[in-house]
Amino acid sequence: MNGMELHEARQHYESFARRISDIEAILDVDALKTRIEKLEAETYANDFWDDHQRAQRTIRHLKGLKKRFDAYRSLKDSMENLAVAIELLEMGESVPSLDADVAALERDLASTETMLYLSGEYDQNDAVLEIHPGAGGTESHDWASMLYRMYRRYAEANQFSFTVNDYQDGSEAGLKQATVTIEGEYAYGKLKSEHGVHRLVRLSPFDSSNRRHTSFAGVVVIPSLDDEVDVEIKNEDLRIDTYRSSGAGGQSVNTTDSAVRITPLPTEITVSCQNERSQIKNREQAMKILKAKLHRLEAQKREEEIEQLRGQDVANAFGSQIRSYVLHPYTMVKDHRTQQESSQAQKVLDGELEAFIRSYLRYASRKEGPDGTTDQSA
Repeated sequence: MNGMELHEARQHYESFARRISDIEAILDVDALKTRIEKLEAETYANDFWDDHQRAQRTIRHLKGLKKRFDAYRSLKDSMENLAVAIELLEMGESVPSLDADVAALERDLASTETMLYLSGEYDQNDAVLEIHPGAGGTESHDWASMLYRMYRRYAEANQFSFTVNDYQDGSEAGLKQATVTIEGEYAYGKLKSEHGVHRLVRLSPFDSSNRRHTSFAGVVVIPSLDDEVDVEIKNEDLRIDTYRSSGAGGQSVNTTDSAVRITPLPTEITVSCQNERSQIKNREQAMKILKAKLHRLEAQKREEEIEQLRGQDVANAFGSQIRSYVLHPYTMVKDHRTQQESSQAQKVLDGELEAFIRSYLRYASRKEGPDGTTDQSA
């Protein structure tokens, strides 16, 4: 080991120390420990499980707080190990694992920093994701299928489950509509960054003249809600249709009359589910997604009211273009909210979304409304 390596190790240590200090301030470690102890005491109460739903919420909240505290303690332990390694370098000793240890600490820091932004009410929930092509026929249908593949790859890379609830093939290529459930730790908290309109610029494979085309597709992301969220839905307000399942969407989908489509008549919302062989199970899943959609609709109304209080134009906050994927005449993916960019467009389309997710979480954490809530749709 030479002096430069010792100098670099010290620089890393100082940088990590500043970031961990920021984490300590955000966590308010003493208050966090107190909160954990209080919730743990609640779980030991004789009547704790009398209200099962409340108990489940408390347990889930406690697990989230413990995970934050454990991540912080792990970082502190790693910093102590790094300090020992620097002392050894100063004594002229060799530390073969130093590069790997610094890289691991960097990854753990980035992961913890991201987790701290995932403190929204439903961030720990699974995500229901819908993809809808924009105007443009075959071009937009193909673009929608590319986004579908991107999110499937992202789920696979993060060991999230990817369940197809509904998949409708495009008339010539791609998809007409798809609804999937992505299950995993903080799935909604991470994927809420994808809610909005996505724009693609490329040389069209469907144009015999090989001209450049611009396509659009909309992505809707809502949290998958448990029974803890009560959304009133009257049976007489529902139109329920059954039909034959079709379109595999990359997974096996049956071809019986078990698919279910539910439409609440007072709204223009439609939910379909066809991934199960049982019509009853498809109906249950469709109702679960419908409740989540209606809950999101109410939340969106509240967000619009916040925007009006701010004096901003609500139309600019919903349904606007959030990200562009340019494949010609150069390659670039750019998020228009955060200004995050990547020249590795193919890697992004292969599911490498972490940099965009982290930048969005930082961006969203700064956009707090007058009531202290975070506007995560802007």
